[in-house]
Amino acid sequence: MLNAVYTQEPLPELGEFLKVCRARLSPRAVGLPESGAPRRVPGLRREEVARLAGISPRAYARLEQGRAPVSRPVLAMLARVLHLDDDQVAHLFDLASKGDQEPRRLSAQKVHPQLRRILDDLTTTPALVLGRRTDVLAWNPLAAALLTDFDRIPVKKRNYARLLFTDPAFRELCLDWRTNARTCVAHLRLEAVRYPGDPGLAALVGELSVADADFRQWWAGRQMNGLRMGTKRLRHPIVGDLTLDWDSLTCAADPTQKLLVSTAAPSSPSHDGLLFLASWTADSHRPARDATA
Repeated sequence: MLNAVYTQEPLPELGEFLKVCRARLSPRAVGLPESGAPRRVPGLRREEVARLAGISPRAYARLEQGRAPVSRPVLAMLARVLHLDDDQVAHLFDLASKGDQEPRRLSAQKVHPQLRRILDDLTTTPALVLGRRTDVLAWNPLAAALLTDFDRIPVKKRNYARLLFTDPAFRELCLDWRTNARTCVAHLRLEAVRYPGDPGLAALVGELSVADADFRQWWAGRQMNGLRMGTKRLRHPIVGDLTLDWDSLTCAADPTQKLLVSTAAPSSPSHDGLLFLASWTADSHRPARDATA
């Protein structure tokens, strides 16, 4: 079985993982001379990885495009060339084996009616419902006032991870952005385990890998210890700095949907800030919204 070929099916996630691993290595790290000339891409070039691994540049290019069969010896050599640790090696082999699985085209989600009712009743607590891939399925007016105007975002782009990594205003809002972003990456990794071959998740990971260097690095790092609760600090343009405790509650009727709520200690400045925002949003008499509204 040493020389077994894993698959000839498309492997876009394997290609993205190889790109991320290649981008984080310098020529000096793998024993190559550095000319000092500027490089068009970060890290190693495709040709350099191919030469070190003993395969043709064309064959390696096809691997990064997810279009070539992969053997165990080639994967083992790439793992050594790219300086992967044990967890990353396991992830590399896991990605290479996924081509044997049929892609699961998951149906579009709608917020569960019970979660909809809970959102409608939460008038002084910001809350939103996340579905698969951290898609934002619904939110109440206070969540929109606190985080962003979700209505302005097209339904197909309304995704929490995408906002964290690509929306400058959302990033500026989060004082502990790196902690929140890494938690989000870990959550997406767990999603990839639960739904292998999900083309929507693969597309999101590919998009964020291209858009953000931190995402590329953390996705390659294989962190999977997602959190269900924690503390976040925000700098809101209207009410100033807020320290909020957040909790993630899983819907029993549909475990792929989670209600995220944020609260503050009673009588604290953050609690007063939320009450002010709540009174401000109440003047508009807006009901909670969902992704199909």
